[in-house]
Amino acid sequence: MSTTIQLSFQSIFDQYQPMVAQMCLGFVSGDQDVASDLTQEVFINTWNAMGKFEGRSSYKTWIYRITINTCLQYHRKKKRDTHVSIGSLESDVADSNNTTDEERSSELYHAINQLGKVDRLIIMMVLDELEYEEIAEVMGISESNLRVKIHRIKKRLKNLMNYD
Repeated sequence: MSTTIQLSFQSIFDQYQPMVAQMCLGFVSGDQDVASDLTQEVFINTWNAMGKFEGRSSYKTWIYRITINTCLQYHRKKKRDTHVSIGSLESDVADSNNTTDEERSSELYHAINQLGKVDRLIIMMVLDELEYEEIAEVMGISESNLRVKIHRIKKRLKNLMNYD
């Protein structure tokens, strides 16, 4: 590849690596090793696709799309390779009045882990403070459909965390 593409890739990596790492970490429920592997895979996929970037969206949206696709591929492969039920997870939510911010954060990520893969990715983008318009573009749905999905996801998270 040309020096220009290498410089562009380095710039993309430097700018978006923390965001990608955070999304991957949320997707695998805090497993640092798997998240690190997924992050690396995202940037391998990015490198391989550099020549195909058409500029129809921002780099950030493009990287999000690659991240989502990579995480979904991982999930499909893991599901094929194992027969362990994700539904076997149970919520161990403590009384919200006596919990620290760290405990509430842990509870939130535990609840997020119980969501379906698409809902998990959507809420991770919301937590990453992406604009709804950008999330809708990444997910390939209308903004109004996204708003409905986010409302339902938040309601489900409240139920999972016993914050009715």
